[in-house]
Amino acid sequence: MGAVPLIFTSGWASGINAYAVVLLLGLFGRYGGADSVPPVLERTDVLLAAGALFLCEAVLDKIPYVDTAWDAVHTVIRPIAGATVGALLAAHDPGSLGEVAAGAVGGTTALLSHGVKAGLRMAVNTSPEPASNILLSLAEDLSVAGLVTLAIFHPWLAASVAAVLLALGVLLVWFAVTRIRRFWLRRRERRAARRAGAGATDRAAGRPTAGGA
Repeated sequence: MGAVPLIFTSGWASGINAYAVVLLLGLFGRYGGADSVPPVLERTDVLLAAGALFLCEAVLDKIPYVDTAWDAVHTVIRPIAGATVGALLAAHDPGSLGEVAAGAVGGTTALLSHGVKAGLRMAVNTSPEPASNILLSLAEDLSVAGLVTLAIFHPWLAASVAAVLLALGVLLVWFAVTRIRRFWLRRRERRAARRAGAGATDRAAGRPTAGGA
């Protein structure tokens, strides 16, 4: 069961930034002597591809609305990446979970954290200023880097932190969605009240109301 916390943490991190996970794990395996990293992630072509895609995400993820489009595209990619990394970690540690079970854990966790990330970004994009997107993206990058690094040296501690962050993220998304729904309902009610008031004024003045004869 030694790889289980690393599978869970890498799954959570893959839902936030899958390319950073592959890049960091590969670098730790190749240059940091991390025995828990599968050799396939240490390959030069894998590192170059992950590095290039990570740079693309680092830029696009900080632009309002572009980040939401990027998240939509990665709704499938991030869970697949989480499942793949999980299966590779399990295959590299035969005494751990089976590859199918590890893939399910990594993919499901990645899907959940991706949903949290995408939901928070949609909520933040309702703000007119771009600074919140940049700050949130930087916080995500730092949290992924920090937890993947922690998982290499202290896997159970990293998994515990990832679980807490996932739970908090779900609560934040629920809170944000609730607030946004209330905002739109109040706005719709105010518009309806203004239309009703304008109609009453027109009738009192003897003017035809909208849709009237």
